[in-house]
Amino acid sequence: MRLNTPDRLAVILGTNEIASAVAVLLRRGGCGVVLSHDPLPPVIRRKMAFHDALFDDAVSVAGVVAQRADTGFEIRTNLGRAPGVIVTELGLLDLIVLRSLDILIDARMQKYLATPDLRRLARLTIGLGPGFCSGANCDVAIETRPDKTGQIIQHGPSEPPDGVSRRLGSLWGERFVRSEFSGRWKTAIEIGTRVFKDFIVGHLGNTPVRAPFDGILRGIVRDGTEVPAGVKLLEIDSRGRKAHWTGLDSRGRLIANAVAKAISLQETTPPESAGRALHLIKP
Repeated sequence: MRLNTPDRLAVILGTNEIASAVAVLLRRGGCGVVLSHDPLPPVIRRKMAFHDALFDDAVSVAGVVAQRADTGFEIRTNLGRAPGVIVTELGLLDLIVLRSLDILIDARMQKYLATPDLRRLARLTIGLGPGFCSGANCDVAIETRPDKTGQIIQHGPSEPPDGVSRRLGSLWGERFVRSEFSGRWKTAIEIGTRVFKDFIVGHLGNTPVRAPFDGILRGIVRDGTEVPAGVKLLEIDSRGRKAHWTGLDSRGRLIANAVAKAISLQETTPPESAGRALHLIKP
């Protein structure tokens, strides 16, 4: 049986909420999309991401569903049949041999790790966030810092990390709880649950981890995950009825739309054709 394989294949490194927002836009534009999981940093905003499809959970983000694939054969088959995106634990070296990649996007948000040179691994390579330099390790870099989110850099580096979290309501970085040491994370609390100050949200090893203040659990590392020291374990949204923990947030939309614009600028197809293929995600 002949498979209706998409004309363009996009591989996205990462399964977090930013990678997932980009995946939604590309899939809506008709691209075949494969998200490649990386364990660092752990994904916390899992209700905004395709991450949990890796564990065979039913996952849908903004109306786009995800399906897990464990082998190259499954990916090739599902690209022609799956209605949504594909999520896999296969790495980039396993994926580049499937077929030539049209678009490769590094959305892992590994701010403090060494950044690989993605150029020549796909027709267009895009790096999101710190560590990327257009013309040095990617074709196009896109800013993710709060004050510059979505800026497209066609020449030169993106801004280095400054360690400052974006504001959510009246809070900044204090809404996150980080791991004080490495260990296995255990929790039975679901995202979207209302928690109160000092409520035990989970355990890192045998050490209880408490909520820093009242609010809605916006994100949390999946139960059973091995985590290193210094990563985000959970996030509390203190905005009450304005709390948001599902779908696409404004930052994800901005970055995804910037990716669409970068693709339109770089592709050889006429601009009007690229515009029809990748419709911007509206607020």
